[in-house]
Amino acid sequence: MHARPAAELVKLASTFASDIKVSKDGVTVNAKSIMGVLMLAAERGSSLTFLARGEDAVEAVSRLVKLVAEGFGEAGEELQ
Repeated sequence: MHARPAAELVKLASTFASDIKVSKDGVTVNAKSIMGVLMLAAERGSSLTFLARGEDAVEAVSRLVKLVAEGFGEAGEELQ
């Protein structure tokens, strides 16, 4: 994942009160941390898993999954 899509993910995650984690290949990071998200080195075709705990957890995961599914607004950036 390049810096701009990672920043979009972190920006969206940071709008929620819930604790949000994102995982790839067994590595789990704080979805509100740009360094953590970049560390995942997610590429096109990668599978990400989101886990959120808190009052707005369901909405947070739903919006994050939508952001990823829509390719962060860029053609060719979609992940699974």
